Amino acid sequence: MIRATRALAATLILGVVFSQSGLAEPKAPAKTETAPAAAAAPAATGPQTWVLDRAHTYIGFQVRHIVSHVPGKFDSFTGSVTFDPKNLATMQVAADIDANSIDTANDKRDAHLKSPDFFDVANNPKITFKSTSVKPVDATHADLTGDLMMRGVTKPVTLHVELLGVMNGKTASRAGFEAHGTVNRQDFGINWNRALDNGSFLLSDDVDLVIQVEAMYPPPPPAPPAAGQPAQGQPSASKGM
Repeated sequence: MIRATRALAATLILGVVFSQSGLAEPKAPAKTETAPAAAAAPAATGPQTWVLDRAHTYIGFQVRHIVSHVPGKFDSFTGSVTFDPKNLATMQVAADIDANSIDTANDKRDAHLKSPDFFDVANNPKITFKSTSVKPVDATHADLTGDLMMRGVTKPVTLHVELLGVMNGKTASRAGFEAHGTVNRQDFGINWNRALDNGSFLLSDDVDLVIQVEAMYPPPPPAPPAAGQPAQGQPSASKGM
């Protein structure tokens, strides 16, 4: 009887000690909060409007000069490509180019190209293109026809377009294109030339277009304004397909 009483007392004492020390009942491990993973940008489905990334887009041309080709480009432009990556028949393109931004890596030649002999940028500051139809060739190639307005004259032009690829990123998707075409500059009233002794001319009438595009969807937000400057939206073509 004495032993049983002592055992009971010892049990009670140990219970009190365990409960005061926090060992009476083991606690469940605390839950660790995990930050949600950054969501990737949704892949574009159906026709979407992709905006040209000017830092990775080249709007260029080349003209035959006597026995060689002289290249040039426009540095300031805006533009968009509306299309479904799985269906090039949905493609629509619009571009607005600042004619004054012409750049052939030669200041004297650039000044001549800006003069009334060529683009007459003082009276015709913009070159525009707006597609009117598209004819898919296969899954990645299409012939895109549109109205090109240059020096105040509008003529239809067809560009042979290749879709180089589409990549979906965390914040934006990117699409790459390459386009080629040819225009006759005399169709737009750009007639200046010089006859050479052999009976040929200094410049060709045909101008080869070379266009490389990287476009983004959705477009990036406008850059924050500088101190003391009003907020700006997407840059206009006159400041900058």
